Amino acid sequence: MSVQPAIPLPRPADRPNADVVIYDGDCGICTAQVSKLPWWDCQGKLAYLSLHDPEVRERFPDLPHERMMQEMVIVDRHGNRHWGPAAIRYLTGRLRRLWWAAPVLYFPGSMLVWRPLYRWIARNRYRLSVSSCDSGACQLHVK
Repeated sequence: MSVQPAIPLPRPADRPNADVVIYDGDCGICTAQVSKLPWWDCQGKLAYLSLHDPEVRERFPDLPHERMMQEMVIVDRHGNRHWGPAAIRYLTGRLRRLWWAAPVLYFPGSMLVWRPLYRWIARNRYRLSVSSCDSGACQLHVK
């Protein structure tokens, strides 16, 4: 059972020309962070799907489930894939309200810091979100 954000997020059917953010809907941390994106997305450029939603497999059969379990992905309106920290970097250029974060993420060599940090958080996300996991799915993924 997926963790539901307080306000339903727009889906690709609601915004057919939007970039699609694919995130782990069973992760409390992931869902909490993604539920904040609509405020940053004041121009309605994003739609959202949990990687556990059957629509992901239907729309994007080439996306490997194992990789989606390791990092979020944004499929942009042109079909390009942006994974993990590169997806966050992509958002700073795509969303007007995130312009201020672009220099930090585009600073030469900064991905040498952001990649391992992102991977550590992603790898430990269920352990870190156990206290905010109402569905019990977090417990299933803690190793």
